[in-house]
Amino acid sequence: MKCSFTSTKPRGRPREFDPDAALGNALKVFWKHGYEGASLAELTEAMGITKPSLYACFGNKEALFKKALDLYERDKLAYIGKALEAPSARGVAERLLNGSLETYCGSAGAQGCLGVISLVANTTEAASIREHVIARRKSSETALIARFERALAEGDLPPGSRPEALAQCLFTILQGLAVKAQADTTRAELEMVIGTFLAMWPSR
Repeated sequence: MKCSFTSTKPRGRPREFDPDAALGNALKVFWKHGYEGASLAELTEAMGITKPSLYACFGNKEALFKKALDLYERDKLAYIGKALEAPSARGVAERLLNGSLETYCGSAGAQGCLGVISLVANTTEAASIREHVIARRKSSETALIARFERALAEGDLPPGSRPEALAQCLFTILQGLAVKAQADTTRAELEMVIGTFLAMWPSR
């Protein structure tokens, strides 16, 4: 799909741009600053288009953010689905933690988690975005709880283990890693946190 953007010249046909490339650049801005911290001026400059073209092709800023979040989940969070396929509950946790580390501390420049950054930075002025991000997170939590319930039923977890508590604990660690990565914590330090958490994982 191609979208046209407004030319600065008074005459001539509007030039076209690649919306996928533009969306990728918008994602980088949102990932760095969060939803509220990303201004329209920064977004349009990074995307190489004008505000009218942004609205025409993507809708408003909120719609653009949701599209960027779709891209982020598809490209950066693919490890979550693979983690849930691990043969053991501990394997699920290990894949999630190591996958998050690659995303939070990758070579792309951005650090931390887009969802966490947006939740922490947002105020009541962006309540709808906050609710949207929380709803997406709940979906992942539900899938993780179901996976741990299966592990408990199969005897992979010790009797008396609480799948929901384990899932909440794991997500708390994941979010903590995201915040620490955003605060320039070194990869080695985060790996130490992951190793310590996995050492405490319940086993039969």
